[in-house]
Amino acid sequence: MNALRTVIVSPNRDAWSETFIRAHIERLPGEHLVLTDGFLPKRFEDGTEIMAIEGFAKFMRSVRLRFRSNWHREHLRAVTALVRVFAPQLVLAEYGPTGASMLPVCRKLGLPLVVHFHGVDAFSTKLLNEQGNYAELMQQAAAIVVVSREMERQVVSLGAPQQRVHYNCYGIDVERFRTGTPGRSPAAFVAIGRFVEKKAPQLTLAAFHKAWLQDNTLRLSMIGDGPLLEPCKQFVVDRGMQTAVEFAGVLPHEQVAERLRGARAFVQHSVVSGDNDHEGTPLAVLEAMATGIPVIATRHAGIPDVVEHGVHGLLCDEQDVEAMSANIIALANDPGRAATMGAAGRANVEERYTMRHSIEGLQRILEGVVG
Repeated sequence: MNALRTVIVSPNRDAWSETFIRAHIERLPGEHLVLTDGFLPKRFEDGTEIMAIEGFAKFMRSVRLRFRSNWHREHLRAVTALVRVFAPQLVLAEYGPTGASMLPVCRKLGLPLVVHFHGVDAFSTKLLNEQGNYAELMQQAAAIVVVSREMERQVVSLGAPQQRVHYNCYGIDVERFRTGTPGRSPAAFVAIGRFVEKKAPQLTLAAFHKAWLQDNTLRLSMIGDGPLLEPCKQFVVDRGMQTAVEFAGVLPHEQVAERLRGARAFVQHSVVSGDNDHEGTPLAVLEAMATGIPVIATRHAGIPDVVEHGVHGLLCDEQDVEAMSANIIALANDPGRAATMGAAGRANVEERYTMRHSIEGLQRILEGVVG
């Protein structure tokens, strides 16, 4: 792979908690200038304010005091000057709104812009309204990277030329996950993720409850935190499932991997939220597959791209609690089938969804743009 000079722009100062962005920063070959904190970045990777760097500080203080109405314009000029000095070959913008904010910079400097969509940025009604459906971005970006086939269809419907849209799924470090033994594990299920609307933890619980009523030896561990945690805890209390359901909170990676290894299957009932928010391709699904356990989930976003129903796990439609409950019972009662599906899932990840596959795929896209 060719080493490129790339400006990587991520809106979140804590991007190191976003595995996919951290991988881009650390593993793409070449020299990178990493800018962060806002769609139009305010800081360097180390937290230093762009406006505070030598040569800008005194001038920008005067602008801030005397020309507040021009602050965005001067901020844009500062970012443009900074990128010009670095002399990159291209800009990689993480998330759609970041791409829209960096488009004037790239246009001014004649740089190709690659925009990497991740999920909510491609679908959220609120974001699409704020961004005017990315009308300029879809036409002017040199490449648009998506992580699910559904997202691919979405950005094309927003006006992106098909030939500039590239599907490149996330990848994981498979070697970090030792395979479990779902065929010999107890009928214990694991759910991982934030307690938010699009992950629908209350529907995962509702499906598990129906299965538990048929077999009260079933167990569920839910890992994560979020605004829906307390309602989910109350659901469990109201139905007397306190001994069957564990709320484990946020756990270190090693403990998450350990829970997966000891489970019969992974379970997640992802749905489209009220604001049309979608998942990308959930990393927890790929991690469960890497652990060698089957996936019980919905046909949502990128999940059916990586999980073939009946081969790597069992899928159902969104909101179909009865079907998910039946899938839980099916694998609870058939450990041999769970073992076969888990092994197939591990092989699928090794063949298609490793971190190497993902980084090499993204690098080919970047090289194609520069070429």
